[in-house]
Amino acid sequence: MTHRILILGGTTEARQLAGKLVRRKDFSVTLSLAGRTESPVAQGVPVRVGGFGGADGLAAYLREEHVHLLIDATHPYAARISANAAEAARQASVSILALRRPGWEPVAGDRWTQVDGVAGAAQALGTAPRHVFLAIGRQEAGGFEVAPQHRYLIRSVDPVEPKLVVPDALYLLARGPFAEADERALLEKYGIDAVVSKNSGGDATYGKIAAARALGIDVIMIRRSPVPDVPSAETVDQLAARVDHFFEPVADRGV
Repeated sequence: MTHRILILGGTTEARQLAGKLVRRKDFSVTLSLAGRTESPVAQGVPVRVGGFGGADGLAAYLREEHVHLLIDATHPYAARISANAAEAARQASVSILALRRPGWEPVAGDRWTQVDGVAGAAQALGTAPRHVFLAIGRQEAGGFEVAPQHRYLIRSVDPVEPKLVVPDALYLLARGPFAEADERALLEKYGIDAVVSKNSGGDATYGKIAAARALGIDVIMIRRSPVPDVPSAETVDQLAARVDHFFEPVADRGV
């Protein structure tokens, strides 16, 4: 029997997970991307690009494609997609697993201010002009137009369009991972005194957090939104093992 698996992706871990699962000949793996990145890296498995039309649309897709397992491996800040995935799995009576990358925790020397959302981050920067490194991607950068007194360095994978309506903003296009030494050089070069980041977790983008700690720079850390409580694992290997166990023949489980 071929087991049909749909992975909701857009993260490095989703691509890595797909690469692991596709090695099994009894798995048919499709990776779904929202299409928000203009030039995504090669995924190595069949890819579906674009939205589903909310939970109802995803549920319909799961039924039409006879999907056996839905895996939510989206970005930790894709809370709406995760909620839609859980609801769609319920509607379609399809099993669901999630990859829940642990968030970063502050350590000695960190100067974090933890806030809820972009509006909270913009407010936390204060009224005095600062040199701010925005490392939150392009989609929510516009939320900082309410604080035009700051000088912004904005890094994203794709161009920020439209540009921010602020007097002073510089844009960098780059795709991680980012090494701590390179991040430290970047912060020093532009005289950054505040970093705005999402608590993405993982190693690929932690360099800026470690660099800010070493330089004594403030970090405005945007908290994650709550996500549905579904069966999950923290790493690709752990989740792949759960998928293997999920599809083991009953006899092999010693039942």
